[in-house]
Amino acid sequence: MSVVFRRKAKASIFFSPRNISTAFSIGLAAASSSKDSSVVSFNPWIQQLKTPQTSNPRVSTHLFSTQSGKFQEYEMPSVTWGVIQGRKEKLVSRVIICDYLKSLGIIPDELEHLELPSTVEVMKERVEFLQKIGLTIDSINEYPLMLGCSVRKNMIPVLGYLEKIGIPRSKLGEFVKNYPQVLHASVVVELVPVVRFLRGLDVEKQDIGYVLQKYPELLGFKLEGTMSTSVAYLVSIGVSPRDIGPMVTQYPYFLGMRVGLTIKPIVDYLVSLGLPKKILARMFEKRAYILGYDLEETMKPNVDSLISFGVRREALASVIAQFPQILGLPLKAKLSSQQYFFNLKLKIDPEGFARIIEKMPQIVSLNQNVTLKPIEFLRGRGIPPDDVAKMIVKCPQLVALRVELMKNSYYFFKSEMQRSLRELLEFPEYFTYSLESRIKPRYQRLSSKGIKCSLAWFLNCSDQRFEERLQADYIETESMGPSFCIGGKLELPGGDIVSDEDEDESDDEIVYRRTVSL
Repeated sequence: MSVVFRRKAKASIFFSPRNISTAFSIGLAAASSSKDSSVVSFNPWIQQLKTPQTSNPRVSTHLFSTQSGKFQEYEMPSVTWGVIQGRKEKLVSRVIICDYLKSLGIIPDELEHLELPSTVEVMKERVEFLQKIGLTIDSINEYPLMLGCSVRKNMIPVLGYLEKIGIPRSKLGEFVKNYPQVLHASVVVELVPVVRFLRGLDVEKQDIGYVLQKYPELLGFKLEGTMSTSVAYLVSIGVSPRDIGPMVTQYPYFLGMRVGLTIKPIVDYLVSLGLPKKILARMFEKRAYILGYDLEETMKPNVDSLISFGVRREALASVIAQFPQILGLPLKAKLSSQQYFFNLKLKIDPEGFARIIEKMPQIVSLNQNVTLKPIEFLRGRGIPPDDVAKMIVKCPQLVALRVELMKNSYYFFKSEMQRSLRELLEFPEYFTYSLESRIKPRYQRLSSKGIKCSLAWFLNCSDQRFEERLQADYIETESMGPSFCIGGKLELPGGDIVSDEDEDESDDEIVYRRTVSL
């Protein structure tokens, strides 16, 4: 046995057929008398040949022997030759391949238990293919197991399918870098079902590639697991099934969230603040990324910050409904900065600032230089700074208006309507209405009928209600109504335009539409 392993270690020595035959015969004889089970298990053929039984002494001596007295040039190696030599060749080939990878800067440590190709040429082909699609040596080192994938059996079919579903060829390298496990996947068994599942959620065909580039791990999820339960729970709280597709396109990560650990705790917390599930469903449909805010580290501290800056608990639901993004901002720092600015430049005290946040929480993200321009315009019209501050507290939307539009509305107010500044102080929302689509047409209708009324009476109502007021023989009692109804078609940065719609909606829907749209 010692001869066998000593000769194996010295693989570089050339053996003649006779010497090889003699060596393995000696090894066979040694193995038959050895008590070491590890040697027997190393070669099952040795175990079979350990104790041959025969009655013929000549056969007993030469059974399975490769020795012959006359034709030595035709001597064949023993039956153990192929097994041991095959293992030796694999070990040698493995060493050569590992040396090749090391020469490229690839660390092959994780490939110890991975079956490698038989020749270095095949490994070279894999490395060059990965580099051709855009991967670097560092990228390969992050996941060296990709070197175990065949170019023709794994890489080409997978990458071809990814390109077919909408991932640009130029982005395939980045995709593989972000999710290298995809190279091990079966196109038919694993990839195709996930894509069909996404299409079943109403994700548009042209958006599949975009979704997978944002969240490639989707290709590794089980359809009956997290993805299905996340969708089912959101639908159960009121999310429309037809809106799941747009939600996935906007923020596919919610498909990988555990309902019990992530989604449900967020819903339960927001409901505890006074937000109905129906409103939450509308919020998630429009801004699915809210589900990605960390409940303990972001949401709860931000709500605590709002309360510490004077926002009343009963107003929290309205604040969040108007500006859901406030739950994910670095809020404490923003509130501190804006409160100091409003106090120093606009003469608004902390209590007034809290009322502004309740009415228009978007103020925390407005640029301070932009905020100053409308204020300077109002002060330039002769309105005292204290009165301007009161106007802002009453109608915070003023700080987000374009000065050019304010100028046009103000000149019409002074030249055509010929009203006093006192009316603007009482109804600063006047500036938030469109001059051409609402103020002028309605004022002309009033003038033709000779009706005298306040600004709020003819502006703060829908077109239908305005017509009813014109047909009536009396002027009804004026009421300001809820704060979320104040203002015209105001467009804020990053928001939609508020417009009058049919009144056949629930109270919750009206609250949501007229606040969140800001």
